[in-house]
Amino acid sequence: MEYSVDYIELDRMLSRAGAHWRAGQAHGLLCGQLAAAGGDARQDWLDQVLDGTDVNNALRGELRSVLDALFEYTYRQLSARQSTFEPLLPEDAGSVEERVEGLAHWCEGFLHGLVTSQAALAHKDKLAAEPLSEIIKDLLQLTRATADPDEDEETNESAYSELVEYVRVTTQLVYEEMAEFRGPGPAEEKTH
Repeated sequence: MEYSVDYIELDRMLSRAGAHWRAGQAHGLLCGQLAAAGGDARQDWLDQVLDGTDVNNALRGELRSVLDALFEYTYRQLSARQSTFEPLLPEDAGSVEERVEGLAHWCEGFLHGLVTSQAALAHKDKLAAEPLSEIIKDLLQLTRATADPDEDEETNESAYSELVEYVRVTTQLVYEEMAEFRGPGPAEEKTH
């Protein structure tokens, strides 16, 4: 059964619950933490995303349910190793400027999750070596990405599509490269 979360709805839920994260940032954070810690990342990720929300706010409980489902779905995507992973980004109906901004936010979250998790800190030498160091540099540049106002829409759309594919593939590569540092979780054990 496929699970999907609407980027805009998750963004609204995060905002209404008082979270400081945007939808893309939260998903990027999740992917970075999953790469570093696997299934053990759940509580740290939830704590970070829900930080600042009112525990008595009914919307927080609803948001927690959506985040739990997003965690499970994303973890299964990455651990299945079948190239089904997709970053959670604004839909194609939005302007290319909005989508590039969403991609930049996603990359911010991913880098934050990857390099600040306790698991990643213990393996900083791995993050400083190829190919991960180059990927980290590339994604850092993407955090400042904007659509080029001097280019036509078709050129910007093409460039955006290439960047999304790069992020999709490199996220899977980072997940694979970090596999030796995390134990298999339930989703990974089922795929082997």
